[in-house]
Amino acid sequence: MSSRPQPTQQERVLEEDDFIVSKTDLKGLITYGNRIFIGISGYSEEELLGAPHNILRHPDMPRSVFKLLWDTLQAKREICAYVKNLAKDGSFYWVFANITPSFDRRGEVIGYYSVRRKPRAEAVKAVGALYRTMLDAERKAGDGQAGMKASQAILNRTLEEKGMGYEEFVLGL
Repeated sequence: MSSRPQPTQQERVLEEDDFIVSKTDLKGLITYGNRIFIGISGYSEEELLGAPHNILRHPDMPRSVFKLLWDTLQAKREICAYVKNLAKDGSFYWVFANITPSFDRRGEVIGYYSVRRKPRAEAVKAVGALYRTMLDAERKAGDGQAGMKASQAILNRTLEEKGMGYEEFVLGL
C-alpha cells in the first residue's frame, strides 16, 4: 500500500440508512468490508483486505481514544465511539462505531466486528471539540506515554464533570 493520504477539508457524509460493516483479525488486519465501507473509504476491496484498520485513522483523532478502544476490546467488552476516518483521497468521514469482539466456541476472542453508522451532527460537534482539546494535550505533552496520559486526563475530567461514565457519555451525545 502506498503512503498515507494527505488530509483535506473535504467531508464525506454517510446516508441515514448506510451501515459500514467490517471485520478484523486480532491484529486489526481487515478480513471483511461491506460495499458501503469500500465505497466511503475510497479503497478497493483488494486494498482493504489484509490492510491494518488504522489506514483509516485520521490525524485529528487523539491516540488515547484508540487506546481506550483497544483496552476495552482486549477486556472482551464491546465499545461505542465517535471516530473521524481518513479516506484514500484525503477526505474524511465521521462515524458512530459499535465494535465487538468475536468469540469462538471456547469463548476466546478470534477477531473484531464493527458496525458504523452516520452520527448525529450535534454529537460530532460536541465530540469534535473534545477530541481537539485532547489532541492538543497530546501534542503539548509529547508523543509518548505523557501525551496519552494528558489526553486521557482530559477525557476523565470531562466525564467526572458530567458525572457519568464513558458509555453513558457517548450514548447520550
